Amino acid sequence: MPTPQHIPPSCEQHAAKNPLQAWKRRARRLKAETYALYLAYRDPRVPWQARLFAACVVGYAFSPIDLIPDFIPILGYLDDLVLVPLGIALALKMIPQDVLAECRERAQVMMAEGKPTNWIAAAAIVAIWGLVVAIVLAVLLRR
Repeated sequence: MPTPQHIPPSCEQHAAKNPLQAWKRRARRLKAETYALYLAYRDPRVPWQARLFAACVVGYAFSPIDLIPDFIPILGYLDDLVLVPLGIALALKMIPQDVLAECRERAQVMMAEGKPTNWIAAAAIVAIWGLVVAIVLAVLLRR
């Protein structure tokens, strides 16, 4: 019988000893859930409200451009660390469990093929920033 010193640590114990590995595991799980949402919002069995919300979340998550640029200290990562995971969690609650389970399985295959990029969401974010810049310039030029 092995002594307790020879028993390998469980995943939870390992995560406590190596927080970087825990973060990486969470990031992979979040990425897989995003792919599942991508598949779910296109499924006709999902209610239209959930499809619309999931499409917005996925569009933003896959967009190559952030609403809050990452170079802005602290706030730049707010969307990546809070808004995207929160949006994914809410969208997952809106999707029927049987559809979600099927989409999660298909997402595993999709992850092996590469990450889709949503250029429409990127264009929308660029438009929002363009509008903000135009408003700021208009206000500054009036003074």
